[in-house]
Amino acid sequence: MTALLYIHGFNSSPESHKARQLIGLMDRLGWRASLRVPALHHHPRQAMLQLHEAIAELGAPLLVGSSLGGYYATHLAERHGLSALLINPAVSPHRLFDGNLGPQRNFYSGETWELTEDHVRALAELEVPPPRDPARYQVWLQTADETLDYRHAEAYYRACALRIQSGGDHGFQGFAERLPALLAFAGIPAQAWRDIDFSDL
Repeated sequence: MTALLYIHGFNSSPESHKARQLIGLMDRLGWRASLRVPALHHHPRQAMLQLHEAIAELGAPLLVGSSLGGYYATHLAERHGLSALLINPAVSPHRLFDGNLGPQRNFYSGETWELTEDHVRALAELEVPPPRDPARYQVWLQTADETLDYRHAEAYYRACALRIQSGGDHGFQGFAERLPALLAFAGIPAQAWRDIDFSDL
């Protein structure tokens, strides 16, 4: 089966709601060993080292990236020829931090750190053109995302399979109920998960 690499967003962690739901699903399926959810370093270069290591370990995983993790996933998918499912992904995030440098706090771990110009430069280094093989992508957007304007992702990924839902938020409401689509995109047959109650994750 296809392994999964979940890539969390800015100041997030494996304790995020979506990450825990995906971990819970893979636990129920008995496939936890095929999922990696690394706690990423706040500096993009360090995070990339972690992600390259996870890809080398897993082989050719499906990348599942949320927010900033979607930006990372796009870079990695283009570099390694992987497929990616992106959830409210950031587009050109380095452009969003102008005037917002300084102290940061991880929402889950409580870790504090300093966002610097070097972080922003490192993010800019990861920017790639729109996907060359859009069939390898699914992009899930919710229009009421309070953090990112979904229209930027809609334009950047316009050749890809877009799933745009009215309402929602940046955390992506209803993620658990959409997990069958994620499993299908990973090529996992329906008989493996048809008895799972996704609303209970």
